[in-house]
Amino acid sequence: MQAAPVRANALPSVTTALRAVESLLLSSGQRTARRNAWTAVLEDRRRAKDRVEAQHVLEAVADHRS
Repeated sequence: MQAAPVRANALPSVTTALRAVESLLLSSGQRTARRNAWTAVLEDRRRAKDRVEAQHVLEAVADHRS
């Protein structure tokens, strides 16, 4: 009994597959707009996390002084 042959090319990742579908369905301007919107969402999440951390620090300092 022989072992199955090893594939020379790895299967594409989910991200690669989604980008291929995206390129078929959307024009380049729509792709750029979608990516820019997603980048903005990620940046908003980062800022929100920073605000929460800053609030915790301020509360800790206020509690320490009391």
